[in-house]
Amino acid sequence: MALADWIASYERAWSSNDAAEIGALFTDDALYFTAPFREPWRGRQEIVDGWLHRKDEPGTWTFTWRPLVETPELSVVTGVTAYSDPPQAYSNLWTIRLAPDGRCREFTEWWMLHG
Repeated sequence: MALADWIASYERAWSSNDAAEIGALFTDDALYFTAPFREPWRGRQEIVDGWLHRKDEPGTWTFTWRPLVETPELSVVTGVTAYSDPPQAYSNLWTIRLAPDGRCREFTEWWMLHG
């Protein structure tokens, strides 16, 4: 249940681009990897700033997902993000490490354009 709740909150933050909603997803010292081998955004404020710098506009995307692995320490999720303008879709693979309080302490995303 923690994973589904966290992803629902992530989608709300993605839809709103509200700094408080984005920040509430992550621990103070969280790491957010925008690609597996890039330097991560470090800490809540850097995550919020990075997110807002490359934000998606509300209503321009849909997201579907399913868990591949869900443990108390690690969840792995696959998904598809479809954008309306221009029309394009991406396959997503996320690794999510949640803290005991339900906030994310480490997030890594892979995204591949459908060809």
